[in-house]
Amino acid sequence: MKKIIVPIDFSQQSEYALKVASALAKKHDAEILALHMLELNQAIITSSEGFHPEQTVFLLKLAEKRFNEFLDKPYLKGITVTPIIKHFKVFSEVNEVAEKHAADLIVMGSHGTDGLKEIFVGSNAEKVVRNATLPVLVIKEELDDFKIERFVFASDFREENLEAFKKAKDFADMLSAEMELVYINVPGDDFLSNKDAYERINQFLSQGNIGRQVEIYNDYSVEKGILNYSESIAADIIGIPTHGRKGLSHFFMGSIGEDIANHSKIPVVTFKI
Repeated sequence: MKKIIVPIDFSQQSEYALKVASALAKKHDAEILALHMLELNQAIITSSEGFHPEQTVFLLKLAEKRFNEFLDKPYLKGITVTPIIKHFKVFSEVNEVAEKHAADLIVMGSHGTDGLKEIFVGSNAEKVVRNATLPVLVIKEELDDFKIERFVFASDFREENLEAFKKAKDFADMLSAEMELVYINVPGDDFLSNKDAYERINQFLSQGNIGRQVEIYNDYSVEKGILNYSESIAADIIGIPTHGRKGLSHFFMGSIGEDIANHSKIPVVTFKI
């Protein structure tokens, strides 16, 4: 891990994310790219009538001053922090910035509980997750001693999830975390007998040459199953696959993937399929 992008909107949640990013940066000698998306009306930026260019420059300088003050944190001492200010109006471009700078991870804050609320002017965490081609680590609470020892990766173990699994494994190995694989079995049309579930799982494991065990956990819903299982083993983080622009993971019904990120008390990291 060489570069970590942290979207900053000056909220408490973005500081939580910045603090976690600093812990990762110190451990891996990585650079933090602190990204502030300054929303300037396009008419303000381009119009030659009624608005003078120096006013745009003034707003940019004001944002830069506030940004530098926000980044003056004791826990960032000794870390290379590169501030980036863009005037995008939507946050789907966060991934574009991440790819341009060859970032390895996006760490961002979320209010959680009531949904992936809008923590940025004009957009929200969900849009970043859906558009990101690299892993996105969602942080909702302050974590003074951020470390990952037990990492739960939930999947339906269909072939399409192999790529996401490989990314998750690399992430776990990088953090020297113990990776726990879980399949959530729920009542209804998606219910599988243990025999059928293990047949699917074993096929998945053989395709990926994966020498790991998978826990089958029964619950009333996928969301509750992932959260309850993670709590039962005292997991430090939950990993879920995503389809990016198509929405959160295909194996999650409806907005369950989002619900996991919202309701989980521990960090959640997404991996694009």
